[in-house]
Amino acid sequence: MSLINLVVTLVIVGVGLWAINTYIPMDRKIKQILNVVVVILVVLWLLRGFGLLGNAGAIGVGG
Repeated sequence: MSLINLVVTLVIVGVGLWAINTYIPMDRKIKQILNVVVVILVVLWLLRGFGLLGNAGAIGVGG
């Protein structure tokens, strides 16, 4: 993952979230939930991109 790719993606996500929060009328609770979900997804994407999360799909239960 290149630094330019990382910065461009974070800027696009940030501007998109700002636009949704500013221009789409919805309840404050729904906006908070949306913000939390987006932040969690971005953090997971960053951790996986830097190799700190590993292969989450390989986690199995039992056997």
